[in-house]
Amino acid sequence: MTTDTITLFHSPQSRSAGALTLLKELGAPYQLHILNMKAGEQRQAPYLAINPLGKVPAILHNGALITEQVAIFIYLADLFPEAGLAPAIGDPLRGPYLRWLVYYAACYEPGLVDRSMNNPKAPLAMSPYGDFDTMLATLEAQIARGPYLLGERLTAADILWGLALNWGMMFKMVPESDVIVDYTRRLTARPSFTSVAAEDTELAARHAAAVAAAAAT
Repeated sequence: MTTDTITLFHSPQSRSAGALTLLKELGAPYQLHILNMKAGEQRQAPYLAINPLGKVPAILHNGALITEQVAIFIYLADLFPEAGLAPAIGDPLRGPYLRWLVYYAACYEPGLVDRSMNNPKAPLAMSPYGDFDTMLATLEAQIARGPYLLGERLTAADILWGLALNWGMMFKMVPESDVIVDYTRRLTARPSFTSVAAEDTELAARHAAAVAAAAAT
């Protein structure tokens, strides 16, 4: 187990909530570098020097910068093997574990963006996810085997997907099927999820108030 503190660049109610939830699940030592995205701090020079794309999450650990949600999840879960959230290399579950982590970034995220923006469907041969319904049905079939993506074993992939699917349903972009609802409820009831949700609600309110106060001056 590493004892070196991990710095998470975080903005409330954003994708970095997943990384923060994972840090709590791992029992990792961390500190937060908070960005007020309502004030556009993610687009200002200090943070663009960290991530030129202006996205969160990003982490710093032992002088290494890691961006991209899935890369952060793989890195952190492997860093704390005692937490048991990542099958080790050589474990038969390692490949399926990586599959569902990468499926999130390679298939689900592009599909969700296209769906939310009402983008025209790309030809199947050119689309990274094929079509949205098939992509989601493939994931749902795996979840239905339950209770987690890899059966009885909870992994970092479930932490990622639990939050992603919950948000997808909140914004009416993911259908509220019994399988997906049961899966997300199982995960979002965990103390790590409820803790992050409460902290982020308070932090988001503070950020909104700060922006309103600045506009009033």
